[in-house]
Amino acid sequence: MTATASTVHIVDDDASWRTSAARLLSAAGHRVVPYESAEQFLATAQIDAPGCLLLDLRMPGLSGLQLQQRLAQHALPVVFVSGHGDIPTSVLAIKAGAEDFLSKPVDSGALLGAVERAIARDRAERDARRQHDALRARVETLTPSERKVLDAVVLGKLNKRIASELGTAERTIKWHRHNLMEKLQVDSLAELVSLAERLGLVGAHDRTEPSSR
Repeated sequence: MTATASTVHIVDDDASWRTSAARLLSAAGHRVVPYESAEQFLATAQIDAPGCLLLDLRMPGLSGLQLQQRLAQHALPVVFVSGHGDIPTSVLAIKAGAEDFLSKPVDSGALLGAVERAIARDRAERDARRQHDALRARVETLTPSERKVLDAVVLGKLNKRIASELGTAERTIKWHRHNLMEKLQVDSLAELVSLAERLGLVGAHDRTEPSSR
């Protein structure tokens, strides 16, 4: 198995379809894990690796839509494949975040294309979360004083005003500003503001620690 291999979780109560779909996807280089029910998926699935969920609509027990609703916000992208689909149901599934809705019998090319798109989206979302977490980790390294200076700087306040508001010398603010930019690995005010906006930090100190005045 290569480092880039992904996992397709097939949830379908039709054993013959699970087998044929697994063969097709395995031949395309994907790791495949089959489940005969939504309950089995919830009990045993490991979704740490990039991949997608190939999901039947109607099954004994939990339906495909019910499983989709139970999954966490950052769960795997879903591709519905069903012999019982209709337009209202497919619209509902897509609105709930499904990547695609295919009707059985499914063309092999259409199935592979839908799976590849879903996996690509999952990889992109995982990368975005990793980048966000890395940025957040950098912010956590700031001292309380540096965090206050960060909040003030991204609001456009000058060093002199920040020093006055915090009751310290302007050179101290410049020192904090230099240190926080090094810790956050940014080289300009524009980068600093962009980072703060991405993390929702603009004015965060003022919101969480209101002035006592």
